[in-house]
Amino acid sequence: MALDLTGRWTLTDETAAHTVPFDLPGDAITALHKAGAIPDPYWGRNEYDCRWIAERDWTATRRFDWPGGPGELVIEELDCVAEITLNGQPVLQAANAFRRWRTDVTPALREGANEIAITFRSSVREGAARQAAQPFFVPYAAQNCPIPDGNMLRKPACDFGWDWNIALAPFGLYGRIALEKPAPRIHDIVVTQVHEPGRAHVTLAVHADGTEATASLCGTTATAPIRNGVARLTLTIDTPDLWWPAGLGPQTLHTLTVTAGPATATRRIGLREMVLRSEPDAAGRSFGMVVNGHPTFARGANWIPADALAGRITPEATRDLLQSAVDANMNMIRVWGGGRYEPTWFYDLCDELGLMVWQDFMFACNLYSCTPDFLAEVAEEVRDVTRRINHHACLAVWCGDNELIGALTWFPESRKDRDRYLVAYDRLNRTVESALAEVLPGANWWPSSPSPGPLAFGDAWHDDSSGDMHFWSVWHEGKDFDHYRDVKPRFCSEFGFQSYPSMEVIRRFADRSDFNIAAPVMESHQKNAGGNARIAETMFRYFRFPNSFENFVYLSQIQQGLAIKTAVTQWRSLKPHCQGTLYWQLNDTWPVCSWSSLDHGGGWKLMHHMAKHFFQPLHVSAVPVEGAIELRTINDTRDTVTLTVGAAAVKMDGTTRPLTRATVTVAPDAATLALTLPKDALAEGEILAFTWTHQDGTRISGDIFAPKPWKAFALQDAGLTHSATRKGDAWEITISAKALALFVAVESDQPGRFSGNAMALFPGHDATITFTPADPSVEPTFTLRDLASATAA
Repeated sequence: MALDLTGRWTLTDETAAHTVPFDLPGDAITALHKAGAIPDPYWGRNEYDCRWIAERDWTATRRFDWPGGPGELVIEELDCVAEITLNGQPVLQAANAFRRWRTDVTPALREGANEIAITFRSSVREGAARQAAQPFFVPYAAQNCPIPDGNMLRKPACDFGWDWNIALAPFGLYGRIALEKPAPRIHDIVVTQVHEPGRAHVTLAVHADGTEATASLCGTTATAPIRNGVARLTLTIDTPDLWWPAGLGPQTLHTLTVTAGPATATRRIGLREMVLRSEPDAAGRSFGMVVNGHPTFARGANWIPADALAGRITPEATRDLLQSAVDANMNMIRVWGGGRYEPTWFYDLCDELGLMVWQDFMFACNLYSCTPDFLAEVAEEVRDVTRRINHHACLAVWCGDNELIGALTWFPESRKDRDRYLVAYDRLNRTVESALAEVLPGANWWPSSPSPGPLAFGDAWHDDSSGDMHFWSVWHEGKDFDHYRDVKPRFCSEFGFQSYPSMEVIRRFADRSDFNIAAPVMESHQKNAGGNARIAETMFRYFRFPNSFENFVYLSQIQQGLAIKTAVTQWRSLKPHCQGTLYWQLNDTWPVCSWSSLDHGGGWKLMHHMAKHFFQPLHVSAVPVEGAIELRTINDTRDTVTLTVGAAAVKMDGTTRPLTRATVTVAPDAATLALTLPKDALAEGEILAFTWTHQDGTRISGDIFAPKPWKAFALQDAGLTHSATRKGDAWEITISAKALALFVAVESDQPGRFSGNAMALFPGHDATITFTPADPSVEPTFTLRDLASATAA
């Protein structure tokens, strides 16, 4: 028997000034907003008027009836420092948002009416108190976090602010809370796999009560005794139906059923061999995934929490974000270490969609305590998380942290006394590694991101020879886009360029009077120091300046897409030297200027449409080299393909001049040179256009390449026109141009999804796209933009 304790609670602050309904699962800030006690924290500059909330203790209470007898309190995602009382008796003290909790509360339970209370301690005061108790000061990322000492608490680091996140230090309970009658249970199931041709050996460590456990999978059954709380079983599956990442094969999932006495548990299992291959080689040290024996180039992005306020996160909206990743031809996301370990249903979605998951442990950009009690808590956290999510087919890499090696050089304390802080880091990292190995021996472990490799503490921001790399010189150092071509990463797990959110999102937090990048509201929704200036300066470098705020927003998204396209197409062409590009970042936590390709709420920025193109499994990259332009074919599939690549020169009026073509055979997971064009093949004022087709003549795709910044070209009025026709719940939009139209973007005054955007359009070659509105009952109005109209005097 289980009594669900989610639902309506009452929330009161320590001063009794505020008492509001509190729906659990949920966060307190959302509850206060729903009750009208605070304004929308995402609107305007309201964030700063809401920070007082985290400076107080808050207590949530509710009553319930219990039939009598013993009971266990079960809690998941309790954020963060919280004391729980039952009928006034303390039953749990928790201080880790990432763990599950189960405690016997029988002595405090009564038959009939009961009252339960959760007191959430102020994370601001708790962080300060724990910092004061440290044997030496432990620096935190003050450049990102306006709320101090978040590194003292085991909760999402970005809750205290980040260079893309609001700083509110939210709290609440986001998962399950229930009372259960004590009964034999299956606690966790740890799954490991060994594959050989035509056969999979699946080994289970079943943590359960009782004397014996039985498991069934794909028609195979095994039984083993439970000794010291664990049964170990192996199931051998002949001719297994394998799970593949998106684009490489089906995402086949099988039901694993385990019984132990009266208890039964199920898991969805994907049978696959997932190997992180990182070995010394002539260049340094390789890094890449091998799935079912197939070297697999990782195309994807970094994942941050789906909303800054966890009470606003839903499985439906999260699925939409992840589906958008797959729709843009991604096959991997990196769950970044400054957020949270996601709920189990998140990894279920990744299993279904074929998204490999690089899973950071939750440490990012700060330094951390190395006291015995802190490390003991970390070890329990790692064991608990690993037991909970280990079985998912999507899990590819378990990584110790985000940028903690680099953080050793970011603070005056650690620069002055590096040995002390390096030893502290090593203790933390070894604690994480050991706890992971205790639960999941042989896991694909990587010590840190970025990292050149085990026990390597070098500069992986500028060293491209080994391991994974974070490359931020273009954004943070203001280098031009071609600087992406100066490095040859083995695997780039972070790189990015900012843009503004789309106008539909901007209207959700700003009045028209705020439509200026220097307006206080706009600056408060730009959390990266100097970010707005860098966006504007880059426009001067590549484009003639936009002629309106709306066109500034449009052009910011185009240049963001061009920056990331430059990196991705360059690095993909280096295969197999480079085996992955994960740009920063996929999604946003609130409406903000950021590096994301998806707006807060899931809308596609123009870069996401561009990513759908430059992440195509079969692609051709234009790579400038000394005196020439190379067209390199890229094949991320499991089959050998033969492609014909054709090149033409294009004037600004849209007239084309054929140059050359070549047919090339490309092996699986390989890149091959198709054509070399001397730079003088293009006359002054011309750009390169190229297409690639199957050997049967079926056109796959095409692209353009400009040998100079776009501001150097005499763009012409393209004379864009469009017609829109309703097709069921969607709209079909046909666009025509009288001259070359660059980066043609269609916008709607209603939320929805376009099938394509940011296109190059040639006269006589109309483009037809579809728009699926969120509300089909409302007729949308469409606006067209292109590079010439956006920058015309």
